[in-house]
Amino acid sequence: MDEGKEGSTTANAGPAGQQLDQSDLGLATAPPPSLHTPAHNIFVDDHGLRAGWRFLLYVGLWRVFLVLITAVVRYVQPYEAHGIWQELIAELEFLASAVLPTLVMAAIEQRSFDDYGLPRKYVFGKSFWVGIVWGIVAISVLVLVIGGVGDFSLGGLALHGTRIFKFALFWGGLFLVVGLFEESLLRGYPQFTLTQGMGFWPAAILLSSLFAALHLGNPGETWVGLLAVAAIGLFLCLTLRRTGTLWFAVGFHASWDWGESFLYSVPDSGGMVTGHLMRSSFHGSRWITGGSVGPEGSVLVFVVIAMTWVAFDRVYPEVKYGGKWRTGVTARLH
Repeated sequence: MDEGKEGSTTANAGPAGQQLDQSDLGLATAPPPSLHTPAHNIFVDDHGLRAGWRFLLYVGLWRVFLVLITAVVRYVQPYEAHGIWQELIAELEFLASAVLPTLVMAAIEQRSFDDYGLPRKYVFGKSFWVGIVWGIVAISVLVLVIGGVGDFSLGGLALHGTRIFKFALFWGGLFLVVGLFEESLLRGYPQFTLTQGMGFWPAAILLSSLFAALHLGNPGETWVGLLAVAAIGLFLCLTLRRTGTLWFAVGFHASWDWGESFLYSVPDSGGMVTGHLMRSSFHGSRWITGGSVGPEGSVLVFVVIAMTWVAFDRVYPEVKYGGKWRTGVTARLH
């Protein structure tokens, strides 16, 4: 039947000696016209909605979910929580507001939630606990270096008896939620998506800058502290790139904050927590101590982060992040 079709086509075209095609006349075959107008190309590419628009859609969904979740919690709460319990509820709201839009975008892109940095099979696995150790060591080195130049002293215990363990567990749980929220919000779906559009490190620089910007409203924050937050953010991006997941970053983030706020009892991004362990005090130059910001506002934080970066680069030399977007459906929004 294929031969019959070819014969029919030839017959309709006329005698073989009279057949001419565009190449015989020296004419180039024009490519088929694009179905996408220039305006359309601003929003979509060959894979669907462009990465930048998907990122903005995620941010918009995050804000919407945050407003809705906050309103619902205020409505169903039988009584108004106070103090540190209100802080925990607020952080849980933030975490939910970051996870829910990730689930929505995963459904749109026909992907698994696990693709965005927090695979469930590795929940609280080895990478998380190794990150815990690295975080507590890093903040300990920073505080000890500040103390080594005579600008910091631990003082005595501020807590006693079972209150030590109660507050240690409470702040450990709260800072775990903080780590999950901030890593998911900034280095989960956004890092995955923007990497497709601009590459890993440009996306990491952009998101680490936004990470610093989120701290602008913290009391007593300084430009040194904001630069330090951005530097820490870039290091956490490195851990994602080299381990392939965010679990190391979550552990590092949680233990750094816990060590700073509870264990060493110093300001964290300008704030002190209720129920800290020690009666610590700073004295001396704010360039060394960080002043009202705490150790994250010290110029020495850049030395410690640089040392941590080099050590991590030696221990984890292989790149494990990336590639999943090449096999999945990027976006079905046309």
